[in-house]
Amino acid sequence: MSAGSDSITVVTDIDDLVQRVAGRAASDNTGLPAPVGDARIAAAEAQLGFALHPLLARLYREVADGGFGPDYQLLPLLGPGPSVVGEYLTRREAFVGVEHPQWPEGVVPILTWGCAMYAGVDCLHGDGQVLLFEPNPYSGGSWDQCWFLDSASLAAWLETWLAGTGWFEEDAFDRDDLIEPRPWDQAARRLSSGA
Repeated sequence: MSAGSDSITVVTDIDDLVQRVAGRAASDNTGLPAPVGDARIAAAEAQLGFALHPLLARLYREVADGGFGPDYQLLPLLGPGPSVVGEYLTRREAFVGVEHPQWPEGVVPILTWGCAMYAGVDCLHGDGQVLLFEPNPYSGGSWDQCWFLDSASLAAWLETWLAGTGWFEEDAFDRDDLIEPRPWDQAARRLSSGA
C-alpha cells in the first residue's frame, strides 16, 4: 500500500484486502449471512440494469451477504426487506420523470447511517467511489447539495474501516487527522443527466 498526495490510501492488493475484510467481519459478527453465489450477483445486476463494482461483488461473493462493515453494516444484496437492490430501485423509481431526481443512476446504497443517510458505491466509476447521501441540506430544487464524496474508492473506504479512522467512528472528532466527506463535484451533472 502507498499513500497518495492527499493522504488517501491506495490499495495495491485487492485479494489481501478482501481476506482482511472477511477476517474482521467474522470476528465482529459470529452470525454472518452466507456469501451469495454468482446467480444472485447476476440476478441483482439484471434488476439494477448495470454491473456491480467488481470489489463490491467480491465482498458479497466472498465475505457475506451484508451484515458486516462500519456502524450499521452493509445491507444484503437482495431482499426480502431492505437490500442494496431494493433501496436503489425504490429511490430511482420515486423520482422518475421529475425535474430534480434525488438519486443518480449507478450509485447503489450499501448501508444506512440512520436519519435517511446512506453510503453508496458508484458502480459507474472505475474505483467505485463511496458517496454519502445526507438529505438535511435539501432546501428544494436540486438534490446535489445532499451528495458528498466519502472516499475516492471502495478499497480506500474499506481500509479506513479496518484501521478505525473513518469519520463515522465514535471518537472521530477527537482526532486531528480526521478527513470528513466533502461535496461531490459530480452530483449536479450526474443528477441532471440521469447517470
